[in-house]
Amino acid sequence: GVQALARLPMLQRERDRAAGLNTAGYVSGYRGSPLGGLDTALHAAAPFLAAHDVRFQPGVNEELAATAIWGTQQLQLLPGARKDGIFALWYGKGPGVDRCGDVFKHANYAGSSRHGGVLVVAGDDHAARSSAVAHQSEHMFSACAMPVLAPASVQQILDFGLHGLAMS
Repeated sequence: GVQALARLPMLQRERDRAAGLNTAGYVSGYRGSPLGGLDTALHAAAPFLAAHDVRFQPGVNEELAATAIWGTQQLQLLPGARKDGIFALWYGKGPGVDRCGDVFKHANYAGSSRHGGVLVVAGDDHAARSSAVAHQSEHMFSACAMPVLAPASVQQILDFGLHGLAMS
């Protein structure tokens, strides 16, 4: 699954290029997540990400990563932007989703840029094996008016991921 998430920004870039768009991608999140293997997969894919104009910048924590992701959607506010849009992927663990509620809510209400989009991926730990507390993120996403997609296979990670970015 984490390899599919690492591949997702490259697929989005190819999709945008086929549509005649000059976009870039940005990925940030927190290494301590149950999605912790995603960092390793993204580091391993670094040359491929660079070839697709996707930048991976791990966050110091979930909140800083989410704030940076929000910033990517404000491209249209800057004169002389060199890209048509920036699509972004945030990842983190459940308790980090709680702490990012303010950023998620404000960013969601502000919206994404015309040719951008954001996908938020949460690694929940229902049994509290890698977190201090058990967690389920759907409630927080609902409170932030963010739709929830729940893939059940690797192919659905790719399909739902592209769909989620398009919805954004």
